[in-house]
Amino acid sequence: MARVTVQDAVEKIGNRFDLVLVAARRARQMQVGGKDPLVPEENDKTTVIALREIEEESDQQPDPRRA
Repeated sequence: MARVTVQDAVEKIGNRFDLVLVAARRARQMQVGGKDPLVPEENDKTTVIALREIEEESDQQPDPRRA
């Protein structure tokens, strides 16, 4: 089971409610849209991967609030 601390992600997005929306959108992109994860999967589900992407906020990642 993945243990995710989302405090860094909350600080980057602004509030936890927007974080849920942004992470859900990115997880859907990976599941349905066939988009590749921008961080190593490490056997995690797409929701956890989406949160890790937001926390790491790599240069490759577009601003998820605009997608």
